[in-house]
This record gives sequence, C-alpha cells and structure tokens, in this order.
Amino acid sequence: MTRRNRLVLTATATSTALLVGAYISQIFGWEPCAMCLWQRWPHFAAIVAGLCALAIPGPIFPLLGAAASATTGGIAIYHSGVERKWWEGPASCTGSGDSLAGMSGDALLPGGADLAPLVMCDALQPFFLGLTMANWNALFSVFQICVWLSAARAGRK
Repeated sequence: MTRRNRLVLTATATSTALLVGAYISQIFGWEPCAMCLWQRWPHFAAIVAGLCALAIPGPIFPLLGAAASATTGGIAIYHSGVERKWWEGPASCTGSGDSLAGMSGDALLPGGADLAPLVMCDALQPFFLGLTMANWNALFSVFQICVWLSAARAGRK
C-alpha cells in the first residue's frame, strides 16, 4: 500500500470514527444540537472523498477531503465559541428560551409532542477531559487537514 493510500485511509477512518462516536453518544442519550448535526455532513463528504481517492490517483480527492475537514473544523470552532459565549450563535438554537417557557410542544409545532427535546447550541456540555464534542471535532479536524494535505502531496510524486 502506498504512503498516499495509508494517509487517505487514516483521514477517512478518523471521519468514520468521529461519526460513529457521535451516533453512539446519541444512542446513549446525548442529544445533539443543530450545530452538532451540521458538523456531521462534512465528515460524510470526507468519507466519500476518501473512497474516491483510494480508487482514483492524484491530489484532487485528498484536497476535497481537506476542504471537507476544514469545513467541519470551521463549524466546530464556531460552535465552540458559541458554547463558551465568546460570540453569538444562530438565533434558532441559542438563548435562554425563556419566552417559550410553559409552552407545550403541541403549542409550538404541529406534532410537537412527538419531537425530540430541543438542545440549545450554546449549552456548554463537557464530554471528555473538560472539552465538548465540538472542541474535540475541531482538534481532530486540524489533524485530518494535515493528513489530507500530506496525502495530496504524496499523490503528486
């Protein structure tokens, strides 16, 4: 196996592991907020880029994988800042929700009683070693970007 393909597999496996971990956490009751869900989509794109990179030589798919990792990393950094109140987040998933207090799900949305609980994006929920899932995603995304770019360079040789 070439160095390029080992790097591609490493980056692809990292996205896969992060997604699996997110879904396992959800199965055990750790409900994601909207921004958590946004961070998952670029990981799916990175996995597709990785599969394509294994089948097609050249730097284009590793570069697309790096772009996907940069996208999820950017969302994760933004989310981390929202969680720590460094900046405001989207109005759709931040704030105290005080104006909604006392309202039932039925009053808010049709079928609202059947909806999952609303998780606010600005709620700081440490996950492991005092870091949130968004913090960990940001750290792993930086690692992935480096691996993807190394794979792109290795593919040019």
